[in-house]
Amino acid sequence: METTAVKEYTFKDFTSDQEIRWCPGCDDYVILRAMQKALPEMGVKREDVVFISGIGCSSRFPYYIDSYGMHSIHGRAPGVASGVKLANPNLSVWVITGDGDALAIGGNHFIHVLRRNIDLNIILFNNEIYGLTKGQFSPTSLVGQKTKSSPYGNTQPPFSPGELAIGAQARFFARIGGNTPKEMTQLFIEAEKFKGTSLIEVLQNCPIFNDGCYDAITDKAVRADKQLFVEHGKPMIFGKERDKGLILNGLKLEVVAIGENGITENDIIVHDAKEQDSTLHQMLVRLQYPIVTGIIRSFDDATLEEREDALTAEVKASSKFTKTDDLFFSGDTYKVE
Repeated sequence: METTAVKEYTFKDFTSDQEIRWCPGCDDYVILRAMQKALPEMGVKREDVVFISGIGCSSRFPYYIDSYGMHSIHGRAPGVASGVKLANPNLSVWVITGDGDALAIGGNHFIHVLRRNIDLNIILFNNEIYGLTKGQFSPTSLVGQKTKSSPYGNTQPPFSPGELAIGAQARFFARIGGNTPKEMTQLFIEAEKFKGTSLIEVLQNCPIFNDGCYDAITDKAVRADKQLFVEHGKPMIFGKERDKGLILNGLKLEVVAIGENGITENDIIVHDAKEQDSTLHQMLVRLQYPIVTGIIRSFDDATLEEREDALTAEVKASSKFTKTDDLFFSGDTYKVE
């Protein structure tokens, strides 16, 4: 990625002149502001930043960032972004998508971009509802959730984006509440530094069609006791008093109180986001109490671009052809008189 030390940007440099058309109180505003604050810290030229979106409330995002971008078609943003990145590897490419756009019509594109590990970034706005089309249930809506398309309650079990991502071999997965802009800004910066496909799930409130969907874990009054914000190389401790943590009890994670029953900080599991084996990362993703946020997985691996370049070099090195004519006139040929 080409960086610049000449121009110093501020968030205003990445603020477009377009009127923002989101509902008052939507967490999308927080995500936008966090990104506009993160971009100047990434060391990337403004003209080298590209935002690709699909369809949905979140997909208006490219209009509000003063850079290049494309509002593509429903569910196909990862495919379009893959083409952009492979055509010009020097670009910083971001996919902006929602739970409906990415996990329903775009599910196939979503899992395959993660599997391939192309060097781009995905922000998944997860509000557990279809907002733009006025409140139908989505692939992340809860069982029993009453929506416009499930007036008696949704009967379909929801996807867990983290489980789905790690199952698709995602090398980088992070999760963050939609009302924590400081931490969100830092996650965006770390995602840009990561070489490969990074995925950040934002637990985003929809004040119109699914208001309060994450209040039990994101409300300021309970956040410290209901969320565990993990950091690589640090013990997994949480709570307002920093007095709770995680230990591994057999094959399950267990919450313990530090200072009780002889438990000390030395007994708490130290987070290793860079471990290739994703077993613990899946356990952290599935944990319901506390909900784990922060960078859960960040495993360095070869990107699709690197694998393709290596294969091309290998084929070239062993090929007997040096130009196209050598190939055309190899094997059986005939001449028309």
